[in-house]
Amino acid sequence: MTTEKPAALDDYPLAIALPVQWGDQDAFGHVNNVVYFRWFESARIAYIQQAGIEYSENATGVGPILATINCHYRRQLNFPDTVLIGSRIGRLGRTSMTVHHAVFSESQQQLVADGDSVVVLFDYAAGRPVRIPDELRRQIEAFEGRPIGDA
Repeated sequence: MTTEKPAALDDYPLAIALPVQWGDQDAFGHVNNVVYFRWFESARIAYIQQAGIEYSENATGVGPILATINCHYRRQLNFPDTVLIGSRIGRLGRTSMTVHHAVFSESQQQLVADGDSVVVLFDYAAGRPVRIPDELRRQIEAFEGRPIGDA
């Protein structure tokens, strides 16, 4: 398994490697579409952890909630393989952020899928979005190594 990030993921401050499992395939012999969403989730959680973002819904009543997710399937993917999933923040809005994801196949040596997740900072007790604190914005921009606007 490759330990260094491929050039296709240079713009992603985080990339995790995951093996394609035999059970990830569907009846047509390629990785099932829902698997990509699990990979996006795993990369999103790793991003939150590695960026040092600590939100415990149980402690504060405020935490992230997924609002939207999409995936563009570029090429078929099969077992055996290892994928690297990159995550980066593309947009920081008032209450939400857009996370870009890219899936790179080691065996094909190219991107096989990409997509976006919109994550909202949510007050679970009040049942509504809350403003992303400035400290969290600074933390994300420090991890990304660049300023991020509401683009």
